[in-house]
Amino acid sequence: MDIKFQIPAADDFLTAALGITVVMATLALIAVFILLISKIIRIIEGKAKKAEADTKPAPAPAGVPMPSGMNNGEVDLIGVDEKTAAVIMAIVSQQSEIPLNRLSFKSIKLIDDGKKGGEA
Repeated sequence: MDIKFQIPAADDFLTAALGITVVMATLALIAVFILLISKIIRIIEGKAKKAEADTKPAPAPAGVPMPSGMNNGEVDLIGVDEKTAAVIMAIVSQQSEIPLNRLSFKSIKLIDDGKKGGEA
């Protein structure tokens, strides 16, 4: 059993080299295209953030005392314990970006959605 190996011709090496070169050049162009697009998007986002910062009013400083005549308030809790009410008031204050001492709550009521425990 005689095994003979055939040596590839020079044309085969040139074809392989040309194929690899074309693939690498295409990948390089895609990489450059992605870099350019990302820089353009960063510039556009930067301008949008700057414009938003210019138009957005400055928030009131936290801890501003209440005007005279306003009481610290009493909240009617209907079906809600004090800890849950405190958490709800803190969340409302944070989401609205209004200091808690500037908010006035009249009542907090538990709303039964008709679901019994465990049902989804």
